Amino acid sequence: MNKIFFLCLLFVGSVLGSQAQNDPAAKKILDGVSAKIKTFKTVTATFSLKSVSSKGKDNGTKVGTVSLKGQRYVMTQSKMEIICDGTKIYNFDGNKTITVSDVKDEGATLSPQILLSNFYDKDYTYKLVSSAGNFHQIELVPNDKRKSIQKINIFIDKIKNTITRAKVLDKSNNIVEVSITKQVNNAELNDNIFKFNKAKYPKDVEILD
Repeated sequence: MNKIFFLCLLFVGSVLGSQAQNDPAAKKILDGVSAKIKTFKTVTATFSLKSVSSKGKDNGTKVGTVSLKGQRYVMTQSKMEIICDGTKIYNFDGNKTITVSDVKDEGATLSPQILLSNFYDKDYTYKLVSSAGNFHQIELVPNDKRKSIQKINIFIDKIKNTITRAKVLDKSNNIVEVSITKQVNNAELNDNIFKFNKAKYPKDVEILD
């Protein structure tokens, strides 16, 4: 389920600081994306998530939705759901288990909190790979080689100035590709959708914290 977090590359909201090892051309593009996303009070998106094994086996494509408002978010994929109220994260596995964790403990994951901070400066180096056609392609490589991620390639629409696709390669050479199929900005979102409500889950659900 954590792979769903990769789609949140959509929501980069930081102002990127300069680092010598980073590509100035990539920084300029990412700064533009950051500046634009900061103007949105809310973002809602529909996405597709495709998984391919290291041996080239297509494990299928799933669809889901994500809504973000400030430091709060809710993501759904089939019966699975993740709710973040800004302090706690509630991860429902789609069956009978909900795992609760603190936002501050999610530092190793590409969660919206990480992506809305200065995660680029702290965790990745980046370079512009291509600007052919309608998209910029930027490659990000973790500074911490202990991370399970080998690299991330993001594709930015030149006209919309938004990230529309992310391709993640892990150290086992498995690929997860997220494509944004629809994005709505500044829609009215009821604050209640970001609040955990045990009553809407199965009565015998187990909560682990």
